[in-house]
Amino acid sequence: MIKKFILVFLLVVIIGIGITEKNTLFLMIIEGGPHAVVFSLLLLSLCVFFPIIPFPVTSGTIGAVFGPLKGSIITLTGSMIGTILLFFLTRYGFRNWAQQKLKRYPKAQAYEKQLKAKAFMTIFIARLIPIIPAPVVNIGCSLSTVNWRVFVIASTIGKIPNILFLCYAGASFQQNMLFSISMYSFYFVIILVINFVLFYRKLPKTK
Repeated sequence: MIKKFILVFLLVVIIGIGITEKNTLFLMIIEGGPHAVVFSLLLLSLCVFFPIIPFPVTSGTIGAVFGPLKGSIITLTGSMIGTILLFFLTRYGFRNWAQQKLKRYPKAQAYEKQLKAKAFMTIFIARLIPIIPAPVVNIGCSLSTVNWRVFVIASTIGKIPNILFLCYAGASFQQNMLFSISMYSFYFVIILVINFVLFYRKLPKTK
């Protein structure tokens, strides 16, 4: 009980810092300077716990400040720091409780077993095509029996294409604003189309 209370307190503090200091951190990143990398990593890590700033905006801004390659490395690193931290905080604080609850629901147990059997590909696709909110993926995997190494490797590889794309779009903004906006628009249209297709497939077929 004490462990859960401490972990909940830590999560609340982390989210609270993100909400109250997001503007300061964002301005520090835009200004550049020697500490901009540290502020970028901190903001990205905080956004994993609570999306105080949309990920495309954050990664695009970092790409604009540091360039596409360096910006991508910083974005991936910060995102994975927060992802790993949230994963372990949730796993060691709440997994046993979640697994006990799952025993009451056979269907949920079946889904959990399927996730474990195809963990790498499932997580990889969830990161590559981010139609499922990242916090749902992070918390869902942490409460399951998915191996943490599989989670980290699949998440890292799956995040790379999106991060490269968004950072390149951000880095291109000053040189060619129309091209950059077109890239962002293309990104969001693709996500919307995939969501629509998946939603349509779930609708009951009428004769």
